[in-house]
Amino acid sequence: MSSHNSAPSHPLLDELTWRGLLHQTTSPELAAHLAAGSRSGYAGFDPTADSLTIGNFISIKLLAHLQRAGHRPIVVSGGGTGLIGDPSGKSAERQLLTREIVDHNVSRQRAIFERFLDFSGPRAAVIRNNADWLSSMSYLEMLRDIGKHFSVNQMIARDSVASRLEGREQGISYTEFSYMILQAYDFLHLFRADHCTLQMGGSDQFGNIVSGIDLIRRIGHGESFGLTSPLVTTSDGQKIGKTEKGAIWLSADKTSPYRFYQYWLNTSDADAVKFLRWFTFLESDAIQALAHALASDPAKREAQKALAAEMTSLTHGTHELARAKATSEALFTGDVKSLDSAQVDEIAGDLPSSVIDASALSAGIAIADFIGGTTIAASKREAREFLQNGAVSVNGEKVTPDFTVRSEHVLAGGVILLRRGKKAYHAVRVHA
Repeated sequence: MSSHNSAPSHPLLDELTWRGLLHQTTSPELAAHLAAGSRSGYAGFDPTADSLTIGNFISIKLLAHLQRAGHRPIVVSGGGTGLIGDPSGKSAERQLLTREIVDHNVSRQRAIFERFLDFSGPRAAVIRNNADWLSSMSYLEMLRDIGKHFSVNQMIARDSVASRLEGREQGISYTEFSYMILQAYDFLHLFRADHCTLQMGGSDQFGNIVSGIDLIRRIGHGESFGLTSPLVTTSDGQKIGKTEKGAIWLSADKTSPYRFYQYWLNTSDADAVKFLRWFTFLESDAIQALAHALASDPAKREAQKALAAEMTSLTHGTHELARAKATSEALFTGDVKSLDSAQVDEIAGDLPSSVIDASALSAGIAIADFIGGTTIAASKREAREFLQNGAVSVNGEKVTPDFTVRSEHVLAGGVILLRRGKKAYHAVRVHA
């Protein structure tokens, strides 16, 4: 089966195309198939963690666009395949997870899908756990009924396998090699049980999707389709959502709404408009207007502000967006005293920091001694120089070289916020 770059001719395909989210389809007949009635389509998600990252968000968004175009989305949670591990895009063998961890991760991820998809009405989204059908199948059944339809020659030729076979050091285990058979069987099961005729995913899943389509044709004697999105990266080739501080998660307990908001706000000019197309549901006209605003006055960062607002509201709700904005604005203006302990803690968690004992503040510490050795002044000499120039603020207020830091300067949440100039920040955590 060959891949085709789809000629947009259906509202869903048109939408994905202008957003830059359509990479490949498995057949030019997909548009006609979608136009002929309401269809069911699925995307699979690995329960390798108890949350999902913004890298996973693109697959969730494919399902959301499918639903908005009049079709039914199916989330397949890999409670079964998660025990094996998908070799796609991986250069080395995954650590196998226990059944208890996988089950826990599956249950925690559910709340994320419920935020982005509508689980009510005629096109209500559903979540299926592939452990429900894979766990009850015997090894002999899988080999006899499913395995016989797979050519090892073709399996070895797949990118996800071939890349691992070339590097003799890591290789690929029989466990991971078998993954594509399980994913193909998922598609067959959903075709039979849910009349599901479309599988969607990242471009690294194309081979696995084709295997499922082939299995449905051979065993189910039916027609099915695949659609992939490009693997999205930043303009400098970095993986989306990977930062120095780790992944950007879609759960507030793993990435705070403030830090989530900041991530999007700090998007480069080169990526801002692209990210608006990929990640938000803003219409083309609105995005074009923001692109024009960014081009004519980049310093205002209108595109980044809209991106941060849309994504934070979509992921965490309008209340958390308002809090994140207020926190961000307070940091920018220096009015940090108005923030509550949770907001101060969020700021401190996103900045370089150091720790001091509360008892050290009772007698007071000269400001040059206090900031010397932090990330805003490497030494006392440098500290004095910055203080002479009026470049240092404590909790948003400019301080002079004779300023003394005392216990009353500790903000709610046990933090003192230092700033040099406009962008150099440091948080001092005060431990009782």
